Amino acid sequence: MRLRIAPVEICRKIDDYTINELKIPSIILMENAALKVVDNIDLKNYDSFCVICTKGNNGGDGFAVARHLYNLNKKVHVFLVGKEEGMSEECRTNFNILKSLHVDLDKVSSLEDIAELMESIDESQVVIDGIFGTGISRNIRGIQDSVISLINEKSKYTVSIDVPSGLNGNTGETMGNCVKADKTVTFQLYKKGFLRYGSDEFTGEVVVEDIGIPEIAIKKFIGPEFIMDKDFVGERLKKRNKLGHKGDYGRVLVIAGSQGFTGAAYICTQGAVRSGAGLVTLGCYKNIQQILSSKLVEGMTIQLEDDSSMKKAVEKSDAIAIGPGMGANDRTLDIVASILNIPGKNVVIDADGVNVLKGNLQILRDKKCKAVLTPHLGEMARITGFDIGYIEKNRIEVAKNFAAQNGVIVLLKGYNTVITDGERVAVNPEGNSSMASGGMGDCLTGIIASFAAQKYDLFEAACIAAFVHGYSGEKLSRYMFCVNAGHVLKELPFSIKELMR
Repeated sequence: MRLRIAPVEICRKIDDYTINELKIPSIILMENAALKVVDNIDLKNYDSFCVICTKGNNGGDGFAVARHLYNLNKKVHVFLVGKEEGMSEECRTNFNILKSLHVDLDKVSSLEDIAELMESIDESQVVIDGIFGTGISRNIRGIQDSVISLINEKSKYTVSIDVPSGLNGNTGETMGNCVKADKTVTFQLYKKGFLRYGSDEFTGEVVVEDIGIPEIAIKKFIGPEFIMDKDFVGERLKKRNKLGHKGDYGRVLVIAGSQGFTGAAYICTQGAVRSGAGLVTLGCYKNIQQILSSKLVEGMTIQLEDDSSMKKAVEKSDAIAIGPGMGANDRTLDIVASILNIPGKNVVIDADGVNVLKGNLQILRDKKCKAVLTPHLGEMARITGFDIGYIEKNRIEVAKNFAAQNGVIVLLKGYNTVITDGERVAVNPEGNSSMASGGMGDCLTGIIASFAAQKYDLFEAACIAAFVHGYSGEKLSRYMFCVNAGHVLKELPFSIKELMR
């Protein structure tokens, strides 16, 4: 099952519904959570543990983890940070069990108690962080701040329960101080804050575990927001009929390029060719047509100035990609506007095709076709008016609202690319910084147009294209320091075949 994304408030509602309406006691959920944490620890190589907890339910999870480790004959030293007063009932239950078992249990309530904790962390192979969960709402101060700093300074390997202590589960921002975990075992749903740029510095590897919350509770509160995986893509990729011919796999028209920017046009066209479109035609300016005709073996070229040829190409096309390398000028705006005014087409708008929409969004709202916009953060900032920093912190909300307001699909590029039609949200986890080079976006644009021409739903075409594109780069980066668009173009058909069920 693919990972669903949720803000902290929704996670709490799901928990409350499960406990109060479905009558599953919270102590059972806590026990399941603890067992899942233990499952994610390398018990063959780790024998000594320092478990650090507070009085809340996250601490209760930690106490339960400590009990299971103790029962496995591991060396366990447990610390309660702060006071016992105000412990949740479930937390106290697990705390009292540890006392009955005579597990090493100490309290850290002042700076004078830090020395013993420091010694325990030094002597332990693993630190279990059960200090704060999703409930943190203010900056960390005092003894908790000192404890977190000590963990980050001294721990050899840290496992955080649900959320690294000090990380805001909604925004991914740190609340004054934050545990830097090597692994975070989170429960049932991927926390929204984990998608923020830089959050992986604190979460480390994120593992999402099912702790027995029924699907009925999740579906009651959660929307169609998810992280794509191989299964999602594999289930949707269509196998080819043995009798199929080029006419069955769609016609793509790419409108791209200008003097000095022939590479963008070439890469976009090849992206469509290499991802399976039946026939691909590039419409480009007369002064660069000869250059591109000599480079494109499988793709055809026509001149943008040739109105008759362009009209026929547009009419015959199943999908149109427009924008890469065209220049942000009035001529590009006129072409984008005319294409968006053609009924029944699937249009992918990228690069300068997006840039010219600044101050001209009414063109989008008045369109007669279906459209995907593929901005990076800078382009998104231009057309929305938000600064890049704001968009980085609120990528899902910004993309989702823009898509809904303008009746388009938005593919907001970057780390954890966001694809949304204003209701559904898909996040692409594939790809990495080895792909950070010119031409990658042009390649992706061609792939989206290719899948749209092959009669995939436009939202799914964008999702599959983003995943396949990132997956190809991810594979190549295992052996290459940097991965360029040309490398991805070569890898594309192999990745698609590998992912196909």
